[in-house]
Amino acid sequence: MTTPRLWATSDLHISYQENRKIVEEMHPPSPQDWLIVAGDVADQAHDVEWALRTLKERFAEVIWVPGNHELWTLPKDPVQLRGETRYKHLVELCRNLGVHTPEDEFVKFGDVTIAPLFLLYDYTFRPEGATTKEEGLKLAYDAGVVCTDEHVLFPDPYPSREAWCAQRLEYSEQRLSEVDGPTILVNHWPTVRQPTEVLYFPVFAQWCGTVESADWHTRFNAECVVYGHLHIPRTTEYDGVRFEEVSVGYPREWKRHNLKRGTLRQILPVETP
Repeated sequence: MTTPRLWATSDLHISYQENRKIVEEMHPPSPQDWLIVAGDVADQAHDVEWALRTLKERFAEVIWVPGNHELWTLPKDPVQLRGETRYKHLVELCRNLGVHTPEDEFVKFGDVTIAPLFLLYDYTFRPEGATTKEEGLKLAYDAGVVCTDEHVLFPDPYPSREAWCAQRLEYSEQRLSEVDGPTILVNHWPTVRQPTEVLYFPVFAQWCGTVESADWHTRFNAECVVYGHLHIPRTTEYDGVRFEEVSVGYPREWKRHNLKRGTLRQILPVETP
């Protein structure tokens, strides 16, 4: 009997036809296999639904967390919901497909609890020379490196994205504190700052996470942390815990490195070199 495997991917960005084809051709080695999708499936709700429906038909279980792109409210998207209301709409979309979300009961793969998280960011990954959010943003605007979130990711009903982040941290921390045994933490944004140190534009780090989750991989007994967002697919280790950045990224990116890490990363069982 084939042992089920747990795979992960993220940043599918299927508004690009080349990336949509990747999803069309994405199949597990076994129908018993599970899949983590760590955000940024698409910019519009109907594309998110198509991709997750397609993947759920092929994998035994699919676990999704939102990225910033799913939370965008674009003028061309028929779904004009904003902020938390948009997120809740996507959660219901997933539930109708049988896809697990950060709002559902955590599921176990063997004896490991998979914990999908939606933590957002709070501008605390500040660039060098900045001691406040305002100073960090000024450096970004002066450099011409500003995340599109500033224009189309609305925090409604919260007064700011960092306030929404604070609510998500409190909610997620409480849920994780109730878990016994090993975990796999899944979040679109890295839960520690170190992965952002290799960004081509360091000022972009302020849209990449929060210092408040810096010790979660040790506090919550993580065997692995799965994330995306940076479009720098790689395996790293912090405090003895494996971190997997599982992005596919934009065509101009994956064509350059020829998808060397593949479109699916095996999380469990751990692959031996």
